[in-house]
Amino acid sequence: MTGTTGVNKPSLQDLLQERILILDGAMGTMIQQAGLSAADFGGEALEGCNEMLNLTRPDVIRGIHEAYLEAGADIVETNTFGATSVVLAEYGIADRAREINLAAARLAREACDRFSTPDKPRYVAGSMGPTTKTLSVTGGVTFDELAEAYREQALALLEGGVDALLVETCQDTLNVKAAGVGIRRAFEAFGREVPVMISGTIEPTGTTLAGQNIEAFYVSLKHLKPISIGLNCATGPELMRDHIRTLAGMADIAVSCYPNAGLPDEDGHYHETPESLARKLRGFAEQGWVNVVGGCCGTTPAHIRAIADALRDLPPRKPEGRHPAAVAGIETVYLEETNRPCLVGERTNVLGSRRFKRLIAEGKVEEAAEIARAQVKNGAQVIDVCLQDPDRNEAEDMRRFLAIAARIVKVPFMIDTTDPAVAELALKMIQGKSIINSINLEDGEEKFARIAPLVHRYGAAVVVGAIDERGQAITREDKLAVARRSYELLTGKYGLKAEDIIFDPLVFPVGTGDEQYIGSARETIEAIRLIKDAMPECKTILGISNVSFGLPEAGREVLNSVFLYECTKAGLDYAIVNTEKLERYASIPEEERRLAENLLYDTSGETLAAFVAAFRDKKTKKEKAPDVVLPLEERLARRVVEGSKEGLYDDLNEALRKYAPLEIINGPLMAGMDEVGRLFNNNELIVAEVLQSAEVMKAAVAYLEPHMEKTDSAVKGKMLLATVKGDVHDIGKNLVEIILSNNGYQVVDLGIKVPPERLIEAYHAEKPDFIGLSGLLVKSAQQMVATAQDLRGAGINIPILVGGAALTRKFVKTRIAPEYDGIVLYAKDAMEGLELANRLSDPAQREALEKESFASRVPASGEEQAEKRAGHIAVRSPAINPNAPVHTPPDTDRHVLRDIPLSHVLPYVNWQMLLGHHLGLKGKVEQLLAAGDEKAVRLRETVDAVIAEAAKNGWLRPQGVYRFFPAQSDGNDILVYDPDDPSRVLKRFSFPRQPAEPYLCIADFLKSVDSGVMDYVGFFVVTAGQGAKEQAKRWKEEGDYLRSHALLAAALEVAEAAAERTHQLMRDVWGFPDPPGMTMKQRFAARYQGIRVSFGYPACPNLEDQALLFDLLRPEDIGVQLTEGYMMDPEASVSAMVFAHPQARYFNVMND
Repeated sequence: MTGTTGVNKPSLQDLLQERILILDGAMGTMIQQAGLSAADFGGEALEGCNEMLNLTRPDVIRGIHEAYLEAGADIVETNTFGATSVVLAEYGIADRAREINLAAARLAREACDRFSTPDKPRYVAGSMGPTTKTLSVTGGVTFDELAEAYREQALALLEGGVDALLVETCQDTLNVKAAGVGIRRAFEAFGREVPVMISGTIEPTGTTLAGQNIEAFYVSLKHLKPISIGLNCATGPELMRDHIRTLAGMADIAVSCYPNAGLPDEDGHYHETPESLARKLRGFAEQGWVNVVGGCCGTTPAHIRAIADALRDLPPRKPEGRHPAAVAGIETVYLEETNRPCLVGERTNVLGSRRFKRLIAEGKVEEAAEIARAQVKNGAQVIDVCLQDPDRNEAEDMRRFLAIAARIVKVPFMIDTTDPAVAELALKMIQGKSIINSINLEDGEEKFARIAPLVHRYGAAVVVGAIDERGQAITREDKLAVARRSYELLTGKYGLKAEDIIFDPLVFPVGTGDEQYIGSARETIEAIRLIKDAMPECKTILGISNVSFGLPEAGREVLNSVFLYECTKAGLDYAIVNTEKLERYASIPEEERRLAENLLYDTSGETLAAFVAAFRDKKTKKEKAPDVVLPLEERLARRVVEGSKEGLYDDLNEALRKYAPLEIINGPLMAGMDEVGRLFNNNELIVAEVLQSAEVMKAAVAYLEPHMEKTDSAVKGKMLLATVKGDVHDIGKNLVEIILSNNGYQVVDLGIKVPPERLIEAYHAEKPDFIGLSGLLVKSAQQMVATAQDLRGAGINIPILVGGAALTRKFVKTRIAPEYDGIVLYAKDAMEGLELANRLSDPAQREALEKESFASRVPASGEEQAEKRAGHIAVRSPAINPNAPVHTPPDTDRHVLRDIPLSHVLPYVNWQMLLGHHLGLKGKVEQLLAAGDEKAVRLRETVDAVIAEAAKNGWLRPQGVYRFFPAQSDGNDILVYDPDDPSRVLKRFSFPRQPAEPYLCIADFLKSVDSGVMDYVGFFVVTAGQGAKEQAKRWKEEGDYLRSHALLAAALEVAEAAAERTHQLMRDVWGFPDPPGMTMKQRFAARYQGIRVSFGYPACPNLEDQALLFDLLRPEDIGVQLTEGYMMDPEASVSAMVFAHPQARYFNVMND
């Protein structure tokens, strides 16, 4: 075809206003499909270095470019993703970086010029990848080395004729800043600029690899003035949705999105088809979120063609995003009228904190960094860092401190230095948008001229002091005049944005008695008001504690608080304070407040004397009220209730001098556990806290045991505990064992899948006082009936306690209890089980319990007849449309998802279930966490730490397998056919039908045999792996109950999350992906099309059907086995049958 060179092409900026631009797809995927050998790369040592193909096989690269241009791409990327010298050095060819980039740019330029027409001009974007190093995470390279590598790459790409530079797959904004510095130097050398585009990568956990969310990412990089910013790579479009929406709302430039084609299976096949990916990206465009769209890993020309076709008729997003003024560290801080003032922690300052200065001098940098973290914990939103010790090397101290602090502190930093070289060093170590503190006009414009370029180069805000050549401004008028002059210079001559200028009007101590400073506090307050009125886009800041210097400590806290209050009313945006000593204004007595106001607004010898006299002998709040010491017995009980081992052993040693070990256990320790039970039953404690109390109890008993006589026994009774035959679920049973064993009971845990004969054998061997049975599924409830019958047949009649998700009190009374000669008691949870055990251990209460139990027994009623009626009707439900369209999957291959990254599954974890259901947190978990509820946050941190440890040690390893099969219904049955021979029935599943309207049956969701139309059904099995159960057992044996329970609960919910993710993946490839606006909460509520059903639940109660599913999928090779009771092992596994019918819904076969 005849092309045009593009000399007269419209600019990319202009074209972005007209239409959505299409970026090309994956280069690496296409290279893999080319079937190249080591020789094609230039030898075995270079095999896998795709960038070498620009030199050795330019025909292959040219062909890939042309395929994407043919498919409709407006922009193609050069084959230079890993072509910096930093990456090429790993192949020993760093010296060829310029040659490779130049050749790559020319190849792409030639291809684009060949395809470019006046109606559809084509553009070359020079690809600049993240390299294999991250400055904030891995290290291994310096900022300057990285900037130089990017300069070299950018210059070669420019010389090769690229239209834009695309810094992509950014995982660390510090790397991007280095790229920005390198690109700027390349522009200067080349003599011309081209547009810069930036694309980041957000991990499934919601942040970049270096920890920033999309807001912090954007705020940190705005200074580079890209024409577009967006996201690429990751796992596919679903997990980009919220981030792209956020970016679209805040960016005033174009937004780009080019995701992977989903996740690859073990054969390297990505699950997003061209049609499914195009449909999802069209959804983004329909929402008005994007300007540039394309594909990343796994995408091909077919994907790009489908995307171009799907978006052809849609307008581009209008770049009208807005956000308040902001600074950023790992997290963003917005400056808004409603959240003033932003508190700046002042204790990491060698000029203001003796402790911090000493730690730095002694080289204890980690401890010094903890001071910063403590300030954040106490409310600091920004951390001021000053290391200007005249006796030390400031630059070296700053380097050593930030190397630690920038990794552990998430809030923005304020770099407090007068040395521009130190400020620049700091900015090269912090990935966010920091604040430089400070510059002024003391030496004319010298400081402005030295610091302003750093603001532009690295992205920062800057504090400007009210000082000029005459010295510090004292009156409000002078402070305003200095601010106005600074504003005009900085926004005009030096090109700073008004929102990045923070004026410090300065304040003088009111307690010095110096005549020239009389009234200076009032002048500062009024100056804030004047500056905010005159320059509303600018911000203000003040070091609050300066006002109280030299006054009594208790008075300082009061005066600082009152001064802060007055300054905030005047418009103060940032307050530099000691957050640990900030007195609440509302809690200050009226008289003390009056004294402070008099000193601030009417400074004189008299008001100063009155203030000093009032506070001279007063203690600070920190020095007040010594802790009330409880009596020993109450302290021990309190430690159990609070779940705290701090001071426990000292108290036990003291107790041993007064009491026998058994008296301590049965006295204060058991009193504590009784209180734990009471608080739990009153909803004042949650499961997680009960487990922490049990940990303290276990530790205390273990400590006392060496002091006990052999004949001593604190045992109140013995329980035989088991999960019934066929059931592998043991998380609930473990909870019962922990609670009872730490409340005076000996528990003999027989484990899972325990048949009645094993229980009978253990009964004779152990002579227990009662038996505990646990089970989760419907089949387990039936097994309890059979177990009760067998125990009765063996002449056993001791009490049985039963519990589990499948049971109800009614089922126990009507179905289990009539089959047993002894009493059968239902416990809804472990704590009710403890309460029942305690009542059984007391002869009087036991007798009453027996009478109550026998009196309430109800023989089986008409339920069995109703069950028998279910399924006899074989008429298709009129509620389900038989003419719904068939969704044909792209293939019927078996897909194995091996070692799914845990980070890809965690976004699908239902935290309401994990923290609420399993760990007992009361209320709506999402709301509690958002509100910063202490209990919720602490529990989430505990579980996050457990999951992080599990990820590190491989205790949670999600795996999955799924497959589609041709299928039809035959009455109440489903016939599953052989994909290779659809005339051959592989399996027949039979399901019950509702005996009353609407007469639903699972089979109704497929086309019938009579219709003559072939339909499809899907199956999957996922698991969280075996490791969690083994580690949880170790922790339980060590008395680490909370982490043990949390790990088991996390494993169950990770398996459920993997099921949620796999089901979504199946919907995607099946041709009906979730709408772009669907939230995870809606997904948990099954608001998508189709359903997944698991055997053993209401609509498909036949657990034996698991065997048919296992025959079809063969999940044994992902580590999932089927027990003889048709349960999956490991327990943290989920299987399902998946339907596409738009009217498919969940129902109970007995009662819809």
